[in-house]
Amino acid sequence: MTTAIWAGRLEGKADDLFREFNDSLPFDRALVREDIEGSVAWSKAIMRAGVITADEQRELEAALGEVLALAKEDPSSIADASDEDVHSWVERQLIARVGDLGKKLHTGRSRNDQVATDLRLWTARQLKLRQSELKAAMNALVDLAEREKTTPFPGYTHLQRAQPILFAHWCLAYVEMFRRDLERLSDALKRVRLSPLGSGALAGTAYPIDREQLAKDLGFRAPTANSLDAVSDRDFVIETLSACALCAVHLSRFAEDLIFYATSEASLVELPDAFTSGSSLMPQKKNPDALELFRGKTGRQIGNLVTLLVTVKGLPMAYNKDLQEDKEPLFDAMRQLSMCLRILPPMVAGLKVNRENALVAAAEGYTNATDLADYLTRLGVPFREAHHQAGRLVRKAIEAHSALEELPIEVIREQAPRANNDVYTQLTISATLEKRGVTGGTGPKAVESAIERVRRMLRERAIPAGAGEVEFRQARMDDLDAIVHLVDYWAQHGENLPRSREDIMKAILDFGVAVVDGRVVGCAALWIYTPDLAEIRSLGVHTEFQGRGIGVGLVRHFQQVAGQLHIDKLFVLTRAPEFFEKCGFRRVSINSLPEKVTKDCANCPKNTNCDEIALVHDTVLPEHGNAENGK
Repeated sequence: MTTAIWAGRLEGKADDLFREFNDSLPFDRALVREDIEGSVAWSKAIMRAGVITADEQRELEAALGEVLALAKEDPSSIADASDEDVHSWVERQLIARVGDLGKKLHTGRSRNDQVATDLRLWTARQLKLRQSELKAAMNALVDLAEREKTTPFPGYTHLQRAQPILFAHWCLAYVEMFRRDLERLSDALKRVRLSPLGSGALAGTAYPIDREQLAKDLGFRAPTANSLDAVSDRDFVIETLSACALCAVHLSRFAEDLIFYATSEASLVELPDAFTSGSSLMPQKKNPDALELFRGKTGRQIGNLVTLLVTVKGLPMAYNKDLQEDKEPLFDAMRQLSMCLRILPPMVAGLKVNRENALVAAAEGYTNATDLADYLTRLGVPFREAHHQAGRLVRKAIEAHSALEELPIEVIREQAPRANNDVYTQLTISATLEKRGVTGGTGPKAVESAIERVRRMLRERAIPAGAGEVEFRQARMDDLDAIVHLVDYWAQHGENLPRSREDIMKAILDFGVAVVDGRVVGCAALWIYTPDLAEIRSLGVHTEFQGRGIGVGLVRHFQQVAGQLHIDKLFVLTRAPEFFEKCGFRRVSINSLPEKVTKDCANCPKNTNCDEIALVHDTVLPEHGNAENGK
């Protein structure tokens, strides 16, 4: 028999049915890892506040490690427990190991800020996993696009054949949807990674807790700003559920397309046997069960989102027991989305495109009628009239049971007098595709370029193990050691000029840093010469974090700073001009920057043998690049 952690105010045993109704351990035990991580961080916080000694903190941390090991090695120890919730189970196990010391751990902490912290830790971890799974799905679709980049395929509107496309173009359309999903997950993660711990029940803790350091210990960006909001906020769950639901909608659309393409009526693709099933009655059937489940589970995802929206819409401040209903929808949404995303890559890898059928389907249905209208327009026929002429020729072809390109030139010229014999070369599938080479179009060169663009984007967004999103901010004094290390490293490699620790310390307000999970992984400085001119200098990114666009982010950060300061022009001196050109800089002569020449170049050790190139930028946001270092 366990004792409720709130026992004291109430007498007697809780009603058994109420306990079954009220207790959350059957599902919130999924938060045991996060509850122990939060408890370890809290033990350090109350040690710094003088509540416990350093020895007591170490003893608590060791015992909490044992509790976590128990939960991992013997899941039944928590699954079969009768505790009210995961917090009660952890506390009971802790007290069993360290006695009264375990009862000290909850000093200044409430289950309200504790559960909010646990849920944020869990959500952040799951969002990072979904990001990885989404990227794997995108890579699989890009691989399929690469494999089928010359395969003509019918494009549809209103479920009717409309115009020929490349099958790779269809693949890349879903890559774009998933890219937006990836951005939404990343954006949600920014707001998840705030620490409510130290907010107490609703009014804040009465102990002198360093919440900034506590947030850093937990891997969060910062502490929450208001204790009332912190314990009752579930916006981060709603945002996450919204991103999951929209991603599921995209998966459902993807599934619906392939289900249709795989029908015997369309016969455009064949699904791999491993992701289909047969019929218990009809031996010939091959059912697209995996794709139908993609489609079916989307309703669940939308329902999870609506469930929580309805739960919170009328809640008063601050914490209410209704918020216990936040976990099961979130857990379910993450589990179902993960399953779909993990199934997609192997299923796509085994997909076969029936190229001959696809070519025939792309050519049938008068899908080249638009190209006929475009051809006539190039001959000087107003487009609306060209459209009418092409439409009348389609009717003629239907009556003759022929394709447009099979009509005799005399018949074509009856409706389109300006047409010539070269009209036939304009109506082939290859000609139709080649003409659509604009950015974002289905032309072979445009598709090839799009494949490379997406591969580059996925490489740049590769996340090292355990790393979260990148934060760009002004440097602080506690960033000094990391900045000095980065400046020294790149100075030794000849990319930056050396700067002493004292110089950097004095100029700390000139620096900006890139931070990942509390770690400074990049830096740069903005040196102002005149009210109209400033230099970006000392730009460098840690080698472990290159390829994530951090260098670009730092440049963009200072372009925004320069804009806010109304500085018209930024310049750099660099041995990596291509990187800055991708950021929108243009090459100029160093002599066009007399302020730099007069102030610095005369005393520079490289003055007589300078190998750097000057570039300027007029404080406009840059395009993406992927190099990482510059002066």
